[in-house]
Amino acid sequence: MRRVRGRAAGAVAAVLSGLALVLAVSPTAAHAATGPDVIAHRGSSGMAPENTAAAIDLAVRQHADHVEIDVQRTKDGTLVNFHDCTLQRTTNVEDLYPNRPTYRVSDFTWNELSRLDAGTWFHDDYTGEPLITLDTVIQHLQHTPTGLLAEISPCSQYGTTLATDLAHTLKNKPHYVRTALARNKLAVQSFQTDDAHTFHTAQPDIPIGILDADRPTDTELLQLSQWADQINPQHTITDQTLVDRIHQLGMTVNVWTVDEPGAIRTMTRLGVDGIITDYPQTLTQRP
Repeated sequence: MRRVRGRAAGAVAAVLSGLALVLAVSPTAAHAATGPDVIAHRGSSGMAPENTAAAIDLAVRQHADHVEIDVQRTKDGTLVNFHDCTLQRTTNVEDLYPNRPTYRVSDFTWNELSRLDAGTWFHDDYTGEPLITLDTVIQHLQHTPTGLLAEISPCSQYGTTLATDLAHTLKNKPHYVRTALARNKLAVQSFQTDDAHTFHTAQPDIPIGILDADRPTDTELLQLSQWADQINPQHTITDQTLVDRIHQLGMTVNVWTVDEPGAIRTMTRLGVDGIITDYPQTLTQRP
């Protein structure tokens, strides 16, 4: 993960004009071109069910620089990779557990969640694809060139305790963290400034990013620059002035979620450090 403060930028394939094309060049040559880091949003979620092992493994095969995931906590304290606060959209939870009063991730034990089908909603080819834990995500990534960008879920029931739990979990994986940081392949982000600061206090060596759907003010950027490493805005609010100011303050910029080729080219021209996308192969130029 790119970090201005003492961390070298990763190298990825430059974005070409037009729709995603498969280049007739060697993988080594294509990957040597400089450009923004390719960050696979919930894995390669345009082509596989989001936040599953299938999506993560596909992103690795597509040579994404990083996989972006969403961290939540089960009722019995297991950290899992899941985006929505509730389970209905992407699992069969209502069929398997009918008449539950709520379907929040935090209302189920890991044993209960491990029985869910998180793939059929996307395509029948993924029937039976399970939810996975944070530990499983790390197992799938730690021996690959692909890094991890973990988002602390903004679901309100967690407060700042989820940030603390994530920091504690990573602290108990010193070999993984040390190796990933040496390769610039680990960072954490959050929409909630309190969560981000809580995590940063506990794990100051791990780069921390602030997600933003609204354009941050200069006052906010100045304050955040005292401790944050990344400002990660929605691409629709990002322009040259914002990118330049973030860089001037010593932070990096990862924009989300950028899928349309014209928007990818625009963000690349602005000099963003990373592009979070559902279709990482569009940037890596891999089939």
